[in-house]
Amino acid sequence: MSRILAIDYGLKRTGIAVTDELQIIASGLTTVFTKDIFAFLKEYTEKESVELFLVGEPKQMDNTASESEIIIIPFINRLVEEFPNIPVKRVDERFTSKMAFQTMIDSGLKKNQRKNKALVDEISATLILQSYLYSK
Repeated sequence: MSRILAIDYGLKRTGIAVTDELQIIASGLTTVFTKDIFAFLKEYTEKESVELFLVGEPKQMDNTASESEIIIIPFINRLVEEFPNIPVKRVDERFTSKMAFQTMIDSGLKKNQRKNKALVDEISATLILQSYLYSK
């Protein structure tokens, strides 16, 4: 089997999580600067088999699209263009940042470690991926 790669896309940083090859376990992979995301994905997909990209879908509480959807749509369009053989699915990402922060607290990270926004993005991507795996 191939891996599933989840993306928590942001203006500055993008969190990335990935499954094992059996698609059982979601693990945080890294956080990259958004300007470098396509170079990273190209390099990663050359080394690893990826069968699906999951991209977080920010929504308001009333289920309408969040303002940040405006920056995500062009990213998804380019993702489809650059990787035509890898489908893209969207996953509701409401509360993932709050849940990521709580995960950091629960795991005992010190206050200054919890300020690491790159880690929050990576954990958020992992939560997006885990949510998808649970729904399968």
